[in-house]
Amino acid sequence: MAEIERILYFMEEVFGTSSYPDYRNALNGLQVEGPGEIQSLGAAVDASEATIREAVRRGLDFLLVHHGLFWDGFGPITGPRFRKVGALIRGGLGLYSLHLPLDAHEEFGNNAILMKRLGVVPEDRFGVFKEVEIGWWGTGPQNRDELEYRLREAVGGEVHTIPGGPERVSRIGVVTGGGSSVLREAASRGLDTLVTGEAPHHAYHEAMELGVNLLLGGHYATETFGVRALAARLSESFGVPWEFLHFPTGL
Repeated sequence: MAEIERILYFMEEVFGTSSYPDYRNALNGLQVEGPGEIQSLGAAVDASEATIREAVRRGLDFLLVHHGLFWDGFGPITGPRFRKVGALIRGGLGLYSLHLPLDAHEEFGNNAILMKRLGVVPEDRFGVFKEVEIGWWGTGPQNRDELEYRLREAVGGEVHTIPGGPERVSRIGVVTGGGSSVLREAASRGLDTLVTGEAPHHAYHEAMELGVNLLLGGHYATETFGVRALAARLSESFGVPWEFLHFPTGL
C-alpha cells in the first residue's frame, strides 16, 4: 500500500509533469482523484471506456495512461465521457495521464526504450515540439530489412515501410506515435531513417522526396513501452502490484 501523495510527488520529480509543454488537451497529471492509499495499479495506453471498465472489474485503484480523458476537447460530461467519469468515480479508481513527458524521458520514455529494442545506439535528441526535443536519433549500421524485422519483433505486429532512403541505414531517428511530423527535421539533421507509429497519406511522398526511410510500427504498438516501464518502477518503489491492460487499436 502506498500513499497517493508519495506517488504524485515521485511523478513530478521525475517528469516535471506540471510544467512540461504538451498538447492543450493532454492535461498531464492526476485527471480523476481516487483513493488516498494505493493497493494496486494498472497501466494502459488509452483512457478508453473499455480500459476503465476492465480496470474497475479487476479491482485496481490507480490507472496510469498515456492518452487521458480529454483528447477530443473539453465539453459537457455526457455520453461516453459521462460513462467513463462515472465508472472511475463509482469504482474508486484514480486516473493519471502522462503524454509527452513520458515519450521524451531518457529512462522510461517510449522513444528511448524502443531505440534500445532496435539495437540503435543513442547519440542525441531531436524531434522538436514547443522548443522541447522529445525524440532521439542514434547510429548502428543495419540493413533496412533487418531494422524492419527488429521493429516487428518489438511491437509484436506488422510494420509498414516507405523506402525513401538507403537500404543500408546508419542514422536512425525514433519518435513514437504520430511522429511523422518530424520528417523534414529528420532530413535536415542528416538522418536516413525515421521510426514512428503512423503517418498521414502525404507522408509517403514527403519521405520519398526527402530521401528518408519511414518505418511505421503502429501508434498504439509503439506507445506501450513507457507505461509498462513506469508502472514496473512504481511497483518496485512503492510495493504495489501492477497489471498492463491491453486494448490494441490496430492503428
